[in-house]
Amino acid sequence: MLILAKTAMAILLGFILSIITGLILIPILRKFHIGQYVSHYIGERHLKKEGTPTMGGLIFIIPTLIALLLLYINGSIKITHSLIILIFVFISYAGLGFIDDYLKIKYHNNKGLTIVTKLLVQMIIALIFFYIFMSNGGKSDLVITSLGINLPMGWTFGLLILFLLVGSSNAVNITDGLDGLAGGLSAIAFIAFGIISWNTGWLVGYQEIAIFCFVIAGALLGFLVFNSHPAKVFMGDLGSLSLGATLATIAILTRHELSLALIGGIFVIETLSSLIQIIAIRKFNKKVFKRAPLHHHFEVVGLNEQDIVRYFWVAGLILAMAAITYGVWL
Repeated sequence: MLILAKTAMAILLGFILSIITGLILIPILRKFHIGQYVSHYIGERHLKKEGTPTMGGLIFIIPTLIALLLLYINGSIKITHSLIILIFVFISYAGLGFIDDYLKIKYHNNKGLTIVTKLLVQMIIALIFFYIFMSNGGKSDLVITSLGINLPMGWTFGLLILFLLVGSSNAVNITDGLDGLAGGLSAIAFIAFGIISWNTGWLVGYQEIAIFCFVIAGALLGFLVFNSHPAKVFMGDLGSLSLGATLATIAILTRHELSLALIGGIFVIETLSSLIQIIAIRKFNKKVFKRAPLHHHFEVVGLNEQDIVRYFWVAGLILAMAAITYGVWL
């Protein structure tokens, strides 16, 4: 019962702080004309969204950090190396996304930071992650219990960290194309990882990781009040990059890297659809999808935006429940 009480408290705290932050922040974003630039490639239905306030990721990033601070002051959580890694990645990717968003707003395009610059920064983040992880007794093994795999990776485990951080952050970023889509899927993913984290009693700071998951899930639910169709604010790269990287971090810390692919299954499918489209066009000069990523394909064939989001949420929830069954029960 105590676990359920802590879970409910964390979600409620994140939600309330997120609502308050949104009510304060959105007018400020409007006042300073921090609006989204929409590419004409996406389609006419999205052009009317141009100018909608962006950098809305602050609506769940700020409340999450405030909630953790309040819980620490109250003695409800402790500072562990796992929590330090988690917060470090969360803030670092938010900062990277903030700079990317700022450049897009300043120059009124979708270019932002160069790919090389982004990769360099993400390599530094992964190196610091790897150093803190190994310095506190972390094992550089790839463990998949269900398949009986325990593969020692040594320093190449750092490359796995980099791959998962880059892949997951960009997957959420690619999925963030419809009102409420990425936010809702991320909330589901964090709830799933929160449940899985409660079951990793062998991990130092497992309780803090679980509470973090539920706090940010609650904050995301608050964010959806403002981001659901019609969106009053977009999360921007600031939000999507931090969400994806944080999900990958939790998967690595709890040694549920395989579960990440299942919990974030929709993110994976969205990314693959974009990759397949790029390869098909460049190599064969043909399109597999009418438009990529996949949610835009369904838009072009005539599905309503709200329906696409709902269907994707349901699919994401089913995948998350399957991952919980695999990660906790089996």
